[in-house]
Amino acid sequence: MDFWPEFLASSWGKEFVAGGFGGIAGIVSGYPLDTIRVRQQSCTPGSAFTILRHVASTEGPLALYRGMAAPLASVTFQNAMVFQIYAVLSRAFDRNVPASDPPSYKGVALGGFGTGALQSLMLTPVELVKIRLQLQRRNIPDNKNQITSYRGPADVARNILKQEGWKGIYRGLTITVLRDAPAHGLYFWTYEYVREQLHRGCRKNGQESFRTMLIAGGLAGVASWICCYPLDVIKTRFQAQSQSTPLRYTGIVDCFRRSVKQEGYNVLWRGLGTAVARAFVVNGAIFTAYETALKCLFINNNNNHANIKTENAI
Repeated sequence: MDFWPEFLASSWGKEFVAGGFGGIAGIVSGYPLDTIRVRQQSCTPGSAFTILRHVASTEGPLALYRGMAAPLASVTFQNAMVFQIYAVLSRAFDRNVPASDPPSYKGVALGGFGTGALQSLMLTPVELVKIRLQLQRRNIPDNKNQITSYRGPADVARNILKQEGWKGIYRGLTITVLRDAPAHGLYFWTYEYVREQLHRGCRKNGQESFRTMLIAGGLAGVASWICCYPLDVIKTRFQAQSQSTPLRYTGIVDCFRRSVKQEGYNVLWRGLGTAVARAFVVNGAIFTAYETALKCLFINNNNNHANIKTENAI
């Protein structure tokens, strides 16, 4: 099978390192907004600004970064795998396209869909740990419902494995797949389509401007989040519950029914504005860091960089 030439020699070298830097930049820049989004989704009342002000005043600004170590520790490997899986699948789903040409939009969408489904196996435990830490309140005397106080990601993982086993660590896998598969398909398709519209011919020659990458990446992130947001709300609520407290939901469908019954259909879009703002910021940071890393770390190979496509994950 012929794969896209620019992914061959650089997949586990240039793209691995640059993708890691891009992912780290995306997490660091967007994590406070992600924490606010998670709290909005999990029944915390108030607007994004109200929650931001309350968290900063009662728990300290660093609370906005609580739980960041889990996704940060895995982001390099995760992004490298996303690059690799997408490169293979986008070709595998449409073998009629010559290796010298970019994958068709059909291959891009199906490749992204498969990539999202496969990466959910790695992402589910990371997001589970992250959500548990993001929802943990500290320095709140009247918080009687907080039974377990976690010291960090490793402590959360140990606690889950001890109380719930491996089944518990993969709580929410099904809905993560349902969220990420279509979201990644739309993400990669949107990115490829928008950058081609902004800079004709760039899909084949790889000569798009930095501005094109930033705009295309930001819009792709926004489109994919709007597509999957109701599922993300349900996923957050379902993963937030643990065995140390009474379970509110018996499953994904029960979580959906109860949430809508108690709070109306608007609950499925709670925090969307925060998520959209974060998506644009994060993807801008990812592409900026990715391109900068390629130029700085591999300055002696600039002739090869001209052919490297800058696709990345949400």
